[in-house]
Amino acid sequence: MKKIFAAALVCLAFSIISVPAQAQRFVYIDTEYILDNVPDYRSAQKQLDAMGAQWRKEIESMMEEIDKMYKDYQAEQVLLPEEARKKREDAIVQKEKEMNDFKRNKFGPEGELFQKREELIKPIQDKIFDAVQELAKEESLDFILDKSGTTTMLYTNAKYDRSDEILDIMGIQIDVEE
Repeated sequence: MKKIFAAALVCLAFSIISVPAQAQRFVYIDTEYILDNVPDYRSAQKQLDAMGAQWRKEIESMMEEIDKMYKDYQAEQVLLPEEARKKREDAIVQKEKEMNDFKRNKFGPEGELFQKREELIKPIQDKIFDAVQELAKEESLDFILDKSGTTTMLYTNAKYDRSDEILDIMGIQIDVEE
């Protein structure tokens, strides 16, 4: 019985070894590089940066106003009657709440900046995705990795970088400066 089992195991091992290993085709792209070369993305990013900067200035102004209200309150606190103190404290708390609501409405996960980013950037990401799908189909690729993502690539051979081909598929010409 042991001999039969050993023979079967040897036959199985030979059959596994003799099956030719099918080569998998893979390449990588660098979406950061691709996005840097998409004029629409650069334009959208500038617009988003300008919006964010304007809103940060408004928040900074609100913080300065709250800080001034608080310092004025501290300086006059001992001289104010209880009712006036309570009124000033409530005003400071209300201003802080308004500022926090403003921050959340502009920068929160459902805020205006997020929504604008979705509106401007999502179509560009979709174009890249479509181009990646087209490249994979045209070249019968099994894997396309993203060098700029969270995938750690300890070594990359430039001959497998297809970022420029993605830009070509998207109809974007890059200027080579040397």
